[in-house]
Amino acid sequence: MFTNKRPITLPADEKPRLIVVIDTEEEFDWSAEPDPAENRVSAMQYIHRAQDIFNEYGVVPCYVVDYPVASQPTGYEPLKAYLDAGQCEIGAHLHPWVNPPLGEPLTRANMYPGNLPEAVEREKLQTLRDTIAANFGQAPVAYKAGRYGFGPNTTDILNELGFTIDLSVCPPLDSRADGGPDYRRYNASPFWFGPDEQPILELPCTGGFIGWAQPLAVPLFELAMALKKFKAPGILSRLGAVDRLMLSPEGFSPAEHIKVTRALYKQGVRTFTWSFHSPSVVPGHTTYVKNDEQLNQFLGSFRQFFDFFFNELGGEASTPTRLRTLMESKA
Repeated sequence: MFTNKRPITLPADEKPRLIVVIDTEEEFDWSAEPDPAENRVSAMQYIHRAQDIFNEYGVVPCYVVDYPVASQPTGYEPLKAYLDAGQCEIGAHLHPWVNPPLGEPLTRANMYPGNLPEAVEREKLQTLRDTIAANFGQAPVAYKAGRYGFGPNTTDILNELGFTIDLSVCPPLDSRADGGPDYRRYNASPFWFGPDEQPILELPCTGGFIGWAQPLAVPLFELAMALKKFKAPGILSRLGAVDRLMLSPEGFSPAEHIKVTRALYKQGVRTFTWSFHSPSVVPGHTTYVKNDEQLNQFLGSFRQFFDFFFNELGGEASTPTRLRTLMESKA
């Protein structure tokens, strides 16, 4: 998938840096078949619930926006105000089934943009890029594939369309069951890929298998999942052997956020990504936030993690474009 991959190793005394990446998208049923008519973006009226916290901590998030958000005033106007104030960055997020031109078979496998024919993936991403440029006043340079669906043609397409940063890798996700990618053997460290003369920086989602059995994590966790009815994954976690965690307020607790960050920091990771989906700022739009109580817990976890990262860990806030500049200076 990632041609000419070159790992980036940062020195042990490098300050940990945090970026925030929001999958900024329409409200739809994640378990349903793809439906181009599901393009509502009403949750964007409440995105200030998260942005106010970012402003409080001096965090400049990157909203990777898909076509329904980028093309509808209800979607893009709140973000354009933040962008104009220097309070966010804007990237691209391709959901093929709601992104023109439409016409490919509407299958679950085709929800992963990297599975599309090269010409179709290129035309859709070009349409998205141009729509963002028209409505935000600047073309995006950061890309995150919808459903993390980076494919064999994506590198060339990103280079052709002027993208210099990718955010699609999501360890330890395994989406092979419905045609998606397998990131279980990737880690959370950044890397360069693509041609030497026009390299792209990969900034993965922060996650992975952690625990004392980490070298055998993938086969051990597969065995545990096969024995899921006997609660094997939970047993492995309580024993400290293998835990599959992500740095996200969706489905993971503040204690788990700190646990995965400490473990990855100990492994040498110095770039961290806090990620979530924009519809979660309104109860009922995602499985992670179903009511006001869960919304309060969701937003509360932002402050709990930021307090830990910036104070206890001694980290600082960054952005995808700032990290690219940093990595170029160290190349």
